[in-house]
Amino acid sequence: MSNTKLFIDVHAIQTLPPSNMNRDDSGSPKTAQYGGVKRARVSSQAWKRAMRKYFADNGDGNVGVRTKYIVSYLAELIKSEDGSISDEDSDKLAQDAFSAAGVGTKTEKNGDITAKALFFLGKKQALALAKAAVKYKSGIDAKNKDIKKEFQSLLKDNPEVDIALFGRMLADDPSLNEDASAQVAHAISTHAVQTEYDYFTAIDDRKPDDQAGAAMIETVEYNSSTLYRYANISAHELLNQLGDKDSTINAIKLFIEAFSNSLPTGKINTFANDTLPQAIMVNIRDDRPVNLVSAFENPVRSKDGYVEESVKRLFEELPKSEKFVHKPVLTLYLTQTGMTANEGKEEGSLANLVDELGEKLSNIL
Repeated sequence: MSNTKLFIDVHAIQTLPPSNMNRDDSGSPKTAQYGGVKRARVSSQAWKRAMRKYFADNGDGNVGVRTKYIVSYLAELIKSEDGSISDEDSDKLAQDAFSAAGVGTKTEKNGDITAKALFFLGKKQALALAKAAVKYKSGIDAKNKDIKKEFQSLLKDNPEVDIALFGRMLADDPSLNEDASAQVAHAISTHAVQTEYDYFTAIDDRKPDDQAGAAMIETVEYNSSTLYRYANISAHELLNQLGDKDSTINAIKLFIEAFSNSLPTGKINTFANDTLPQAIMVNIRDDRPVNLVSAFENPVRSKDGYVEESVKRLFEELPKSEKFVHKPVLTLYLTQTGMTANEGKEEGSLANLVDELGEKLSNIL
């Protein structure tokens, strides 16, 4: 690929019934002030976690693991590589391997050896690290510059899809950081919201007949909203990270599927708010990504629902942005409302949309 820039913008309108799938520290649904009113908000971290789960369940299985327990994880892989290595020696080799790579560890009160902070480790990276550790099973000299260079390169090469997309940060050694090739915005409602309260009681099934009242009385906060959601992918950066055109295209297609079909699971058993987007729009851009939240800076006001007006505003905002940026190379959209956009091609299903996007990317990358 040349030095051409290529960005994928993904926009969605999604309505939610009463729900509280992303709470703050007091248990209230997260909110944000925008356009002078309070909006419902779902953090990007919550939705990225849901997307990573979708990758694990629906991808090829080669995704990263984010955990403090990297030493025990690597020790298991070391023993799988060489069953003659004892549990104690595999733990020591794993700790020394991470030390050589520049990843700090610590001993917990219960004796477990963990990373100092959550660490994002790819499966291919972990397997390569385990093989290298077995090669040095007589002892890993973490101070040896050549060994350090070897182990660090194993943690930097071949990042899994979710690590390449969402990035990795390591305070101990910034050289092991992985820049994210994707950005995910906090989802906000296209309209003002008010938090409501569900008062509920629980009854003790074996309470004696002579004892009146509930066993528990509680309240849970919730709101309902129509959300505008946005994310983008720097396709040229993702290609540089993954090093393969087909892998890059498949990762982008999986990202859009995950963005469309994933959902944070907070209070999901209480509210069963398992909705799907009412509209998805995907743009390929050759200049820069563009978030179209400006369509909703003036909050939608309606007594007949928010979805159709929100979809209409989203479609109308796209050509307005062309006063400042290039027209998208390609616009594809999918909607359940029956509305059509002034620009782009309407697709009949998400599968068709991602397939056509993949074909276009194959010709460009």
